[in-house]
Amino acid sequence: MKRLDRETVDRIAAGEVVTRPARVVVELVENALDAGADRIEVEVWGDGTERLRVADDGRGMGTDEAVLAVERHTTSKLPDGDLESVETLGFRGEALASVADVARLTLSTNDGGPRGTRVRVDGCGVTVDSVGRGRGTTVEVRDLFHNRPARAESLAAPSTEFERISDRVATYALCRPSTAFTLDHDDRRVFATPGSGAFTDAALSVYGREVARESTTLDTATTVPVGDRETDVALRGLLAYPSVTRATADHVRVAVNGRPVSLPPIWRAVERGYGSLLPGDRHPVTALSVSLPPRAVDPNVHPTKETVALRSTDDLTDAVEAAVEDALSTADLRRSAEVAMDLDSALDPVDADAGESALADAEYLGRFDGLYLLCDAGDDLLVVDQHAAHERINYERLRAAVEEEGVPSATLDPPATLSLSPADVAAVESHAADLSRLGFDCEPFGGGTVRVRAVPAPLGRVAEPEALRETLAALRDGDDAGRRDVLLADLACHPSLKAGDALDDDEAAALVDRLGACEHPFACPHGRPTVLAIDEAHLAGGFDRHPRRG
Repeated sequence: MKRLDRETVDRIAAGEVVTRPARVVVELVENALDAGADRIEVEVWGDGTERLRVADDGRGMGTDEAVLAVERHTTSKLPDGDLESVETLGFRGEALASVADVARLTLSTNDGGPRGTRVRVDGCGVTVDSVGRGRGTTVEVRDLFHNRPARAESLAAPSTEFERISDRVATYALCRPSTAFTLDHDDRRVFATPGSGAFTDAALSVYGREVARESTTLDTATTVPVGDRETDVALRGLLAYPSVTRATADHVRVAVNGRPVSLPPIWRAVERGYGSLLPGDRHPVTALSVSLPPRAVDPNVHPTKETVALRSTDDLTDAVEAAVEDALSTADLRRSAEVAMDLDSALDPVDADAGESALADAEYLGRFDGLYLLCDAGDDLLVVDQHAAHERINYERLRAAVEEEGVPSATLDPPATLSLSPADVAAVESHAADLSRLGFDCEPFGGGTVRVRAVPAPLGRVAEPEALRETLAALRDGDDAGRRDVLLADLACHPSLKAGDALDDDEAAALVDRLGACEHPFACPHGRPTVLAIDEAHLAGGFDRHPRRG
């Protein structure tokens, strides 16, 4: 622990203001991580202003260092005063002194000696005494903002403030699964992660069984150019399957060199990696940890370190998008069934081996309920949803057609007439080329009407003229590849097989073969699964038999 020179103090002074309880928790958690903690316990009462406590089993401090730690303008994290060389979670702007300035703070710590040190800071000054405490550090904060009434009054509702704390701690737990985290609120356990190093274990604790079982992991290394050199980048994390989504992007969690940050270019790259697997109005559940050399990151561009500046952002986002796409394309998105006597747990999803060979070896057996195709695939009984499968096939064929020669169309005789809004009529003219490639032949007809002479007929199924309305809405919102994919997914749904549509055995077998040849065979373009798999061992267990295979 050392005092900082005036130049460095001036450079980091903007980070000294504590604005809400979540910021206190962030500061204390990052201090614990920088101390090498394997376990971090966070306890919060109310909204955090009444009392909060963060305890860790990290390196701890001796008495002299503990006393210095609560002084202003001190740190143990800054090598030779060089802000550019920080390899910890970055210079934290004298966190303990900043917190002590607006609260009553008690620091209990031990660096492994026979006795620990307790430092109390309140309006009466600083008191130091001995305390029984094992190796590590505990910081307890009480009466936050007791001397800053305006700041206390600016806080949101207690439930909202705690949600912010919970979200921050959850992000650390998900992006750093090797550290065990516990979060308690008003003496009630919110979650606890085991610190096993497995992203799925952390997800199980934070999100529950659904996300943990319906996810795959990402672990890859690549290089990106930074200046005149190639720089190593490691990408690790968890990607929930497209069947598990959220209404907002808040659950796309990103950490750079161990610190969770808000980086829209990175989370947009993650979503592009999902591509057509993701429903158009939904967002994935992911936790992505990006590791790269300090020279490629500037962590000091934001007072609270909630964002960072990256060099070669475009190259890095391209690498993230490619890594996510590759991880999802190689993950087997089949679902396996855990057969129970009451069948309540049937069709629970689990991970399996890569799925291309599973469909290639599948032998069609028959149909069930006019919708499901049953196939023998070695150790698995596959159940294929014929509508979802046909939708995936149609979507990929449509996408290829648009890229090559456009969607086939069918002439309407006589032409149809639609009444549209002025904005939609204008869009018919401004997006004429896009509409043509999508299979529409239409033109303004005066008086707010449009004449439709031809409509898309993907794979021989003719769309309704009314489909032009949704098409124009998608094009007006933006005609980039993402909007086009949403539009193609909707077009693929219309001509696809429905429940009860007749298929003979040859057609059913061909449908399974074509599904297996798809780029992403295990989810329809809206993110729903196309195939469920029931393992022979699960069937044997359900009938109280021993598996015959393996």
